[in-house]
Amino acid sequence: MLFSPLETFELHLYSPLPFPLDLSLSNGTLFLFICFGLLLGFALVNLPRSFLVPTSFQLVLEGLYSFILTMIREQTASAALPFFPLIFLVFSFIILSNLLGLFPFSFTLTAQFALTFALALSFNLAFLFQGFASHGLTFLRLFVPSEAPAVLVPLIVAIEVVSYTIRTFSLSIRLFANMMAGHTLLHILATFALKMAQSGGLLLFVALLPFLLVMAVFVLEFAIALIQAYVFAILLCIYANDAYHPGH
Repeated sequence: MLFSPLETFELHLYSPLPFPLDLSLSNGTLFLFICFGLLLGFALVNLPRSFLVPTSFQLVLEGLYSFILTMIREQTASAALPFFPLIFLVFSFIILSNLLGLFPFSFTLTAQFALTFALALSFNLAFLFQGFASHGLTFLRLFVPSEAPAVLVPLIVAIEVVSYTIRTFSLSIRLFANMMAGHTLLHILATFALKMAQSGGLLLFVALLPFLLVMAVFVLEFAIALIQAYVFAILLCIYANDAYHPGH
């Protein structure tokens, strides 16, 4: 029984192993292994046994593959195709992590700011290095809009640099905050409905209202789990496009 709405997001160490590297096993690392185990198992079951008439699972895998491939081609004019494996993996990982977090007493990896920040920072640094590798110092044109008035260039450059810098925070906070807020609301409504149902009497019937709200919020959270994975992936494509096409 969970007593605090935020208790489900707490990290709990199962086996502290601080030396020589921090290899401590926690509920976070446990669900990380579970998530990647499910992704690997899903791929290994479907890829070696592809059929001309695809099975249901093969259709899902091919649909995700085609979806991410089309997204990268449309957003970056196929320039960021080298990043396809990473974006496909992150997209699949975020969807699975979001959906696993909807199960009772599970752990939502994407509701941990450390994880979402690490993902966003890694990609943004990679795009920054790719931009300089592809264009050299001309990549800095990304921060200087074409045909901008000369008197406003310093201000515009400062704004563009700040905007580029906070991409990591906006990308990570958006995913983290949506997952945490939705799961917290589900916990509060479910606890309220349970307490009313346990009181018995007329409150048992009144508890149907918050129970219906829980069902509605659950459906909403399911949709948000898919939408946030899509938003994260498409923003990565947009940021990758800036690395390959820095001109405004």
